[in-house]
Amino acid sequence: MVVSGDSSLPRPPHVALFTFPFGSHVTPLYSLARALAAAAPSAIFSFVSTAKTLESLPRTAGNLRLLPFEEEIPDGGSSAGLEGVIGRFLQAAPGKIRAAANAAAADVGGIPVSCVVSDAFMWMADFVAEEMEVPWVALFAGFPLALLAHAHTDDLRSRFGSEDQVMPTHADKLLDFIPGLATMRVCDLPEGIIFGDTNSKFALNIHSMAHRLPRAAAIVLSTLADFEPDSTFHGTFNLTLPIGPLNLLSPPPPGQDKENCLPFLDSHEPASVAYVAFGTFSALPPGELAELAHGLEDSGVSFLWSLKEEIRSNLPEGFVERTRLRGKIVNWAPQVSVLSHPAVGVFVTHCGWNSVQESIMSDVVMLCRPIFADHRMIGRAVESMWGVGTNLDSGITREAFVRAMNGVLKGDDGKKMRKRAVEIRERTEKALLPGGSFSENLKSLVELVCRI
Repeated sequence: MVVSGDSSLPRPPHVALFTFPFGSHVTPLYSLARALAAAAPSAIFSFVSTAKTLESLPRTAGNLRLLPFEEEIPDGGSSAGLEGVIGRFLQAAPGKIRAAANAAAADVGGIPVSCVVSDAFMWMADFVAEEMEVPWVALFAGFPLALLAHAHTDDLRSRFGSEDQVMPTHADKLLDFIPGLATMRVCDLPEGIIFGDTNSKFALNIHSMAHRLPRAAAIVLSTLADFEPDSTFHGTFNLTLPIGPLNLLSPPPPGQDKENCLPFLDSHEPASVAYVAFGTFSALPPGELAELAHGLEDSGVSFLWSLKEEIRSNLPEGFVERTRLRGKIVNWAPQVSVLSHPAVGVFVTHCGWNSVQESIMSDVVMLCRPIFADHRMIGRAVESMWGVGTNLDSGITREAFVRAMNGVLKGDDGKKMRKRAVEIRERTEKALLPGGSFSENLKSLVELVCRI
């Protein structure tokens, strides 16, 4: 659809959305774009990412257009590595965003971009929005409390120091001096705030993001009911708009079940199967992978395990054969469909924010083994704030895994966890209904991005 540039007609709003085209960042912003386009059919929405990531997105008709960045991102290769690729992309990002905004306008008959929306990691989109004299809105699709922690990076470094000064001396100290983070400990923080490599390109980009986000007209958050930002967020940022789990706001079409996960689940009793998955970009250390396998075997629990072929060499010898009657290992599983299947009773997860939201919205409790980034904060929240799972944050051993599995699948604690998950899910669904808080925030967002 090419929109006429006839100056005698009122120009429709033109919203350009810019992705951080790495990891799991593209899908949440695309879900937001689809929801906005459906809510504002007279506006134009241009969604910009790499050609490769655009190919994998479900096609949509009408007022949502897909455009590639002008220059593609080279593969990292063994010499450069992913961090090098990300660093070069971020360095070139302002020029890429500027060129893409011009291309988006040309693609619709010269109608200029009237609002810029970006992944928060693409905070430099604000530079371009400022040049164009249009609003900038950021989506932070990760765990909201991690955003709060990033916003207080300078305070945390002033109090605890950084890198070698922090761990293990301050590991278990509570962050109760920061409103909203009282449950969290120093060791739960993402790497790059006060421990780990605080001078990596990625850590420096996130630190810059935290300094830039207070300039955003609004920050959109993907979150659950009972976990909406309180006044502590409003004191740090101009406006935060929690709009619910993005995968529910605009659900993508279900993935194909090429390895017959669902028929496998159909053959099991309700709440009897453990679903094991650590995300597309996370992996357990080989020793823990073997311990997890031993734990699954010792527990006697039926399981569905999403595990890439190239990692299976770390499984104990004979494990697959010994568990073949009650276990299934696949390269990929349609996670939302799996979690919503009545046979699944527990999710063994790395605690990615999308995965945790999907689990709670399916009434499934969790065994958490955080890997990196905001996973530790999320795992802490799952266990200590919401009570919907057990955290194995010190690592997986077969004995600890069996105890935790028995507790969530067979014990009274597991029943209480499931009850709390149901309550959170019901309140979230209510907030998404017309008149609910998430629904009203989406209305406010539509009005903001479509204002000319």
